[in-house]
Amino acid sequence: MKAFLAFLFLASLGPVSAAAEASRPNIILILADDLGYADVGFNGCTDIKTPALDQLAETGIVCTTAYVAHPVCGPSRAAIMTGRYPHKFGAQCNIPPHHPEMGITKDETFIAQVLKDAGYTTALFGKWHLGSAPDYLPNQRGFDEFFGIPGSGHKYFPEHYEALYNKVVAAGKENIEENISPLIRNGEEAKETEYLTDAFSREAVDFVRKASLREKPFFLFLSYNAPHSPLEAKEDDLEKYASIKNPARKKYAAMVHAVDRGVGELIDELKATGEYENSLIVFLSDNGGKSGNTADNGPLRGGKRSVTEGGYRVPMFFHWPEKITHGSKFSHPVLALDLYPTFTALAGGKIPQGKHLDGKNIWQNLLDGSNPHGNEMIPVMSHWLGKTATAGRFNEWKVTREAGKPWKLYNIEEDIGESNDLSSQYPERLEELVGGVKKWADSHQKPLWHYNQSDMDLWKNVDGPYIEGTFDLKH
Repeated sequence: MKAFLAFLFLASLGPVSAAAEASRPNIILILADDLGYADVGFNGCTDIKTPALDQLAETGIVCTTAYVAHPVCGPSRAAIMTGRYPHKFGAQCNIPPHHPEMGITKDETFIAQVLKDAGYTTALFGKWHLGSAPDYLPNQRGFDEFFGIPGSGHKYFPEHYEALYNKVVAAGKENIEENISPLIRNGEEAKETEYLTDAFSREAVDFVRKASLREKPFFLFLSYNAPHSPLEAKEDDLEKYASIKNPARKKYAAMVHAVDRGVGELIDELKATGEYENSLIVFLSDNGGKSGNTADNGPLRGGKRSVTEGGYRVPMFFHWPEKITHGSKFSHPVLALDLYPTFTALAGGKIPQGKHLDGKNIWQNLLDGSNPHGNEMIPVMSHWLGKTATAGRFNEWKVTREAGKPWKLYNIEEDIGESNDLSSQYPERLEELVGGVKKWADSHQKPLWHYNQSDMDLWKNVDGPYIEGTFDLKH
């Protein structure tokens, strides 16, 4: 009798489980590297053509006020993967090259592991930058498949970087530059023949083709290293931008074009395999564009590394045909930190016990147009060359302290370019917001690593998690 009752109980779970499985979306996260806020058509770009991205944006939700957690690649990616500000676990600087002992602490469970535990097939193609030793690579952090570059930037043409790599190996050099090192496939060195952006797109397409044959959803992280330097583009793509006279801007445009082409190929495969309608696609950049690479962050001020809007306010959209039935724009703040809890909820996953997230599930906010971060401090902090720059947004107000400069106050909704300092008119508001940023910063951990040796030497004499004097309103 007990066995019969157990059978009935399990049988009753069948339809519910099947229905739940059918409602869970594939989740595709597409991340560009150092892409300017205004370098995509859906944000007003006119000299670079991004038809695939624009089509997704036009039929999705464009987030016009999207913030990453840090204006530099590695920390920003760490935040996306962990759902926490990297400052809270000592990862607020890029991991320096030639330090394989360094990587994001294993105390942090990555979103890939949460989705894998929820029954998703998981894959990452492209840039990692969160630890290059075997224990820190994607396959140890929840990804079933990984093909890409474990470090930061990389040269794009295999025939070029392989020749350089072989030359330095033959010369007996030990510390080989990351941007010419071999790619990695599931822990093993891999040989590549295609332009890297095309290679990562190819792998994503192939993964979707295989994943569509499985009876479970998938999580795909397509983590491009374009248009991060070095500026290298295919001749065919350069020809499409012959009208651009600036040689650097021409290469940059061609590199963004290659990303868009890859996204178009991915969409074609999703449609061909019947996975398109129930796939949530989120696109964004890891930080603001780099002015030295001719990136355009207008109308925002500043770029990569800065705590002005151009440093960490990025292009972003959500696209899911089954749930988003018409295009719209979402003007309230959205955080890259929100992706972890939002993906977890949509996947029916579980937040690891004891894990505190710094974002929130914003899915319903996106659908109904409500503000997920009203009356909340949205802070940012960046360390570079012995200085700490930091800022915080609270509703329409923003305080900013650029490295080596005094605190300033802006009404960011009226002054998106941060050109009109209101600190002398509203000193009490300035003090209140600076205090809010300091409260957040006091919870940080001292950086575990730094960009270069000079910063490492300087921070040996720093006791706290930020440079002394950062929150001094008098200087």
